Amino acid sequence: MSSTANGKNGTWRNWGGNVSARPAREVTPASVDELAAAVRRAAEDGLTVKAVGTGHSFTSIAATNGVLIRPQLLTGIRSIDRENMTVTVEAGTPLKRLNMALAREGLSLTNMGDIMEQTVSGATSTGTHGTGRDSGSIAAQIKALELVTADGSVLTCSEKENPEVFAAARIGLGALGIVTAITFAVEPVFLLTAREEPMPFDRVLADFEELWAENEHFEFYWFPHTGNTNTKRNNRSAGPEKPVPQLQGWFEDEFLSNGVFQVANWVGRAVPATIPAIAQISSKALSARTYTDIPYKVFTSPRRVRFVEMEYAVPRAAVVQALRELKTMVDRSGLRVSFPVEVRTAPADDITLSTASGRDTAYIAVHMFQGTPYQRYFTAAERIFTAHEGRPHWGKIHTRDAEYFSRVYPRFGEFTALRDRLDPDRRFQNDYLRRVLGA
Repeated sequence: MSSTANGKNGTWRNWGGNVSARPAREVTPASVDELAAAVRRAAEDGLTVKAVGTGHSFTSIAATNGVLIRPQLLTGIRSIDRENMTVTVEAGTPLKRLNMALAREGLSLTNMGDIMEQTVSGATSTGTHGTGRDSGSIAAQIKALELVTADGSVLTCSEKENPEVFAAARIGLGALGIVTAITFAVEPVFLLTAREEPMPFDRVLADFEELWAENEHFEFYWFPHTGNTNTKRNNRSAGPEKPVPQLQGWFEDEFLSNGVFQVANWVGRAVPATIPAIAQISSKALSARTYTDIPYKVFTSPRRVRFVEMEYAVPRAAVVQALRELKTMVDRSGLRVSFPVEVRTAPADDITLSTASGRDTAYIAVHMFQGTPYQRYFTAAERIFTAHEGRPHWGKIHTRDAEYFSRVYPRFGEFTALRDRLDPDRRFQNDYLRRVLGA
């Protein structure tokens, strides 16, 4: 599922298949010193530098024609501090391996996204999040960071050390330096009871505030062309553990959610007129279920059907209105959308360019099956989201630029000033950063 290491003639591609780049050279450093040396060498050769994780961003945030740094040798847990309940992990560690290693140690992150293929640094640098009433994104759980800056020096930051760098670098977009290690807050492993059940779209919107307030982690999927949603409520539980039986899990998570869904999308791509009928069936395929397990087995699920995605963060108070507008738009547009719309929430945080920075947030994510034209749908959806002062996910498709971000992020100037200080020669620049942060 990772991006192609060396595709044809040294071409790098992302997971969604919509971004490719041809770097001048690739480096796979085995230590922080080697990484710092690679950055200094790039400067001597007048090349820009980008670290790439597993390519799960749909934007060209990691693309470079300069030096491509692959962090796969910088993996594993450096240290666990049980007194302060933190774990320090190398930047290239996949979330999947971190979650499993923590579980073996009887520990867990408080919250996580629904995909765990990404590296910890790739996921946090782009603001990857799950859903939570009180607990925020993966980056909001960071207690300290180590990064190699443009001059090849190693900088550590936390609330106490270089706090202005810490405020920004937790979601740094790869613009401030290359993250080499992250210290996360952890807690003793706990159990979650997941309750998944279908619910009419209108009822979810009418009861949204209640559903949000009464659950630690609430999210739902709405199936366009239907009035149906699938809701998920995850709450802490005293146990006992009651995992999804293996066969049922395979049937629901692999066969229905990945296998049949893949075929349905192939049919829909070939014959778009069939999509509304397929959506009616898809939206009723998964029946209600309740299970109890450790966090990563509840929060995360496999995503094997490839897609492209746009996701916007809107103020939580605006989400119901934005969703009504989205449904009206789809109903009137003649568009054929085979992928559900995913809705999640996050509390306000204090990270400079976090999509939840300074405001209680709801996320609306729209997807299209890989290889289907998505521009018309995404453009119409983006028009709705931006009318509500939406902030796009940094790793998902959007058309916004620095001028727009300076309006929706009160602390935007704080980030660009720090970037001027840490990377005056734009060693970590690429086309995407030029667009979203300005020249």
